[in-house]
Amino acid sequence: MRTRCAVLVGARALLAALVLLSAAHALAAGKLTVEQPWIRTAPPTALMLAGYATLRNDGDATLTVSGADSADFSDVQLHQTVLEDGIERMRPTGKFEIAPGKSVVFAPGGKHFMLVRPKRALAAGATVKIHISTTDGGGAVAEFVVRDQAP
Repeated sequence: MRTRCAVLVGARALLAALVLLSAAHALAAGKLTVEQPWIRTAPPTALMLAGYATLRNDGDATLTVSGADSADFSDVQLHQTVLEDGIERMRPTGKFEIAPGKSVVFAPGGKHFMLVRPKRALAAGATVKIHISTTDGGGAVAEFVVRDQAP
C-alpha cells in the first residue's frame, strides 16, 4: 500500500512539474505582429512586385523569421538591397532574428518581400494574404494592400 501511495505521489509531482515547465515555455514565446503591410503598384505584366511592412516581436522571447509564402505568388522571398561596388543589388536576407519588443522594417531601398510571378492582376486597392514564417512554427498572416505609395 505504501509503495502504491509513493508511486501516486511521485506521478502527481512529475505531472505538476511538467505543467509548470509547459507554462514557463508558453510564457517565453515570441509573437510576430505585422504592421502597415503594403505592396507597391506595378504594371499588370510585371513578373515581380515588392512588399513592405514592419515586423514586430510582441513576445518575450527572440523570434527567428525564416521565410514567407502566399497563394497569390509563385514564390515569396525575403530580400534586402545592398550597395556593392557602387551598385545597388538585391540579396536574400536568409533567416533573421527579432528580439523581444524590437522591430525590423521592410521599406523601399532596404529589406523587402520579393513577390515572384503574381497569379492574378493586382491593381491599386487589391489585397493579398502573405504568411510570414518563424522557426518556432508560429509566424503570422497579414493582408497586404496594393498601393501607389507607402501608407
